[in-house]
Amino acid sequence: MSNPSERLVDHALSLRWSDVDPAAQAAARTFLHDSLCVGVAGRNAPFADAVLSAARLWGEGGVCSVLGRPDARLPAPQAAFVNAFQIHSQEFDCVHEPAVVHPLATIVSALFAEVERSGPYSGEVVLTALVAGVDVSASLGVAASNPLRFFRPATAGIFGCVAALVSLTRPDRQVALDAFGYALSFASGSMQAHVEGKATLPVQMGQAARNAVSALDLARAGLPGPSQSIDGRFGYLPLFEGAFDLDAALADLGRRFRIAEVSWKPYPTGRAAQGCIVATEMLMRDHGLTPATLERLTYSAPPIIHYLVGRPAVEGMSVAYARLCAAWLSAVTLTRGRPVGLDDFSAASLADPAVLDLAGRIEVVVNDNPDPAAFAPAEAVARFTDGREVRLTLQSQFGAPDWPLSREQHLAKAAACLAFGGLPDIHAPLAALIDQFDLLDDAARAFRLAAGRDDA
Repeated sequence: MSNPSERLVDHALSLRWSDVDPAAQAAARTFLHDSLCVGVAGRNAPFADAVLSAARLWGEGGVCSVLGRPDARLPAPQAAFVNAFQIHSQEFDCVHEPAVVHPLATIVSALFAEVERSGPYSGEVVLTALVAGVDVSASLGVAASNPLRFFRPATAGIFGCVAALVSLTRPDRQVALDAFGYALSFASGSMQAHVEGKATLPVQMGQAARNAVSALDLARAGLPGPSQSIDGRFGYLPLFEGAFDLDAALADLGRRFRIAEVSWKPYPTGRAAQGCIVATEMLMRDHGLTPATLERLTYSAPPIIHYLVGRPAVEGMSVAYARLCAAWLSAVTLTRGRPVGLDDFSAASLADPAVLDLAGRIEVVVNDNPDPAAFAPAEAVARFTDGREVRLTLQSQFGAPDWPLSREQHLAKAAACLAFGGLPDIHAPLAALIDQFDLLDDAARAFRLAAGRDDA
């Protein structure tokens, strides 16, 4: 096999918008819109103001915008950091399930930092770069054979960011390869934060976006980076993933666009919890399930579901922990009579003894699926207090490519995010701008609008 770093770099450098099929073009516009709106909502996420304060210590006075913050200006690396944190901070950003990667939080943030500091760039060029970046980060994810050992949205994510920046700026091939080498040098992200339910997860996403900008800057300044960044003895895949097979993913480059395989998140929770939320909603709607009539709900799912969201609900848990607790999220859904939303993570809600008691009757168990990255199929079994037992099988999760959000549902999510972030008035103009995004002469207009700036 030829050097995978070269294959990935060549894909990023050669891809053009006309090469991308219509389904992938539509997905690129859709998930760009989704990411911007989720990032605006993240302006009011826990610790978002603290992250901005920390980033300002590293440098202010730049030209780059921060989502939902019309008065904030930061240098490109710091802006990429804060925006990636905000996009992922509420677990509402899209995900490539087979790769177990949240690709757009990092890519969109790094791209727009570069767009604002060195543009203008057209919408077509930016969307092409987004597609190329998702191809790279998702390809690295699907190549992995082992269960997650590191936080892949950050570790694979930095390579997707660098690929997107390379596609956008079109440096010399050697510069692009050097930038990949620095992506390896900067790659980091621990799953310990996931285990403990800490806000460190979106910080790791922010650092990936920030480091991607720095990686390209160093390469453009003439610093040589490692050339075997992907499969060398201590390259990304041997070091971070252990077992892998990249050949099939490389063969698909330019023929299979991974952006079309990305899933929405209908709810602001860990993606692995959303099948259980949907099953709870279906049991409520179709079988009359209520907190009073539930004896036990068991959600039997592939191993990664239990690994990611099978934790118990506990008193004093953080917001980040709760977003990754399927039992608590389903208990909130059952208690509220509708799926969990952005407003359901208050201190009072987290401490509600009735919800905590109900969560104790809901559990996630592992089925016999051998695929370490599968999210479905899964089965929910509800035992009612009157002795009834109801079984539901989910072949996929709501928001997946084979069960997508409708246009109306997508726009409703966007509107809710913008309202939560304090920018409800930009909903219609932003949606209209994204619909024609590939035709824009200056793509930064959309980002300035999502930042709430009046010069959009």
